[in-house]
Amino acid sequence: MNRLKTMWYNSSFERYSFGILIAIELLMSFTFLGYIHIPPISITIAYLPIVAAGCLYGPSHAAAAGFVFGVASMYKASSSYVMSADRVFSPFLSGVPLSSLWLSVGTRTLFGLLIGLAFVFARKGKHNRLYRIAVCAVAPKLHTFLVYSSMGILFPELGYSFRTALHLKWRDAVFSVVCIVIVELLWSVYHSDTIQHVRSCINQRIHNPFTSRRMTLFFGVFEAFMICMAIIAAVYFSQRESYMLGQHGVAVTDVISADLFRLQIQFLIASLSLNFISIFLLISIYRYMSYREYLGEMDELTNVMGRRMFIQYCNKVQDGNAAGTTRTGWFLFIDVDYFKTINDTFGHAVGDQVLQEIAANLQNIFADAGRVGRVGGDEFAALIEKPMTQQMMEQKLEQFLGQISGILRERKISCSIGAYQFVFPQNIKHLLSETDNILYEAKERGRACYVLKPCVLDESDGRPDSI
Repeated sequence: MNRLKTMWYNSSFERYSFGILIAIELLMSFTFLGYIHIPPISITIAYLPIVAAGCLYGPSHAAAAGFVFGVASMYKASSSYVMSADRVFSPFLSGVPLSSLWLSVGTRTLFGLLIGLAFVFARKGKHNRLYRIAVCAVAPKLHTFLVYSSMGILFPELGYSFRTALHLKWRDAVFSVVCIVIVELLWSVYHSDTIQHVRSCINQRIHNPFTSRRMTLFFGVFEAFMICMAIIAAVYFSQRESYMLGQHGVAVTDVISADLFRLQIQFLIASLSLNFISIFLLISIYRYMSYREYLGEMDELTNVMGRRMFIQYCNKVQDGNAAGTTRTGWFLFIDVDYFKTINDTFGHAVGDQVLQEIAANLQNIFADAGRVGRVGGDEFAALIEKPMTQQMMEQKLEQFLGQISGILRERKISCSIGAYQFVFPQNIKHLLSETDNILYEAKERGRACYVLKPCVLDESDGRPDSI
């Protein structure tokens, strides 16, 4: 169970898609899409998102969708103009609040939980698709059974009981077929190769320099703005409706005014549901396109960042550190010694293997401290964000040189390394220039070595004397 919770919280795609499903539930609950009026009652099909949630996600999410449906049902039943049989769903009109609360909210939440558990057992079976279809087929009748049974127990004067739900009519078969078709269609789309590819892109938890916190903030501010504007519009039109009716000679009582405002709230929620769907889709598309751009800038051979993305990443890291701080980092250039000779002697396939192994070792050694990029044919760079002493850096570079030396049996592999310590923030051109000079010094010393240039901090103010 803990593993499933961790997977859910780490999965943006699941959160977004479930949010869309909840928005659809609200849209169906507050429009004609979720109800079929057959006097003296309204037959609902707004349970479909609940069944879909149970099929795609699980019991807890189906129960949450059922709770949303129940609250919406209770809200609608609290209007003065609803049918008499529907007033038992309102704690404010029925005279027995707890009974109505269970009837409107409790039964729908229980329905979601039961349906979710049924799908869990269906997935464990050998013929899981057949069992899934069977659960979809009985879902409408189960919802009806729970509601009518509760009505029979809590409101026997209405003449309904669990036996009412057991009567099979032609429309029951229609509802079952509709439920099967819709849920199976959603299941097929959700598990299609295209959607799974989109899902994997959205769920990538990487430090992607192409994603911006400003864009995330923009989406949040935009949604808050839309909510505020929608609320203001709802209040305004409710008041104008009352005024308009008065101008036409219709006496607008407090009850009528309250119902008009209630209708505006319903319209507001339906509109916001469409808005939430749009926002969830926009965020998903943004994350997907950002990751696709990220993949396009990755070095295909070594699976590290390409030059352009690495420079962009460095700029982003520098911009994220306020001037005046004393946090230090390291910038590294790593050049493979005599790489042309390796290619000419052993072939390009072996040369590619050497580059891949060097990139993998760099990533492993500095995985918890920074990022690595390939900035040239046989040249790599690394930005170390985590503060690291000169001794610690020397230990890591010794480890790296030791690991890569045995990549090939026929020849010892080595690198020349220049390491420059700096204080954030720092100009990228300055980092590149200084580190390149240090790398050149390592090559002059005979290669297969590293040269470090640490910054010396002024103890009085914590700033470097010179960089």
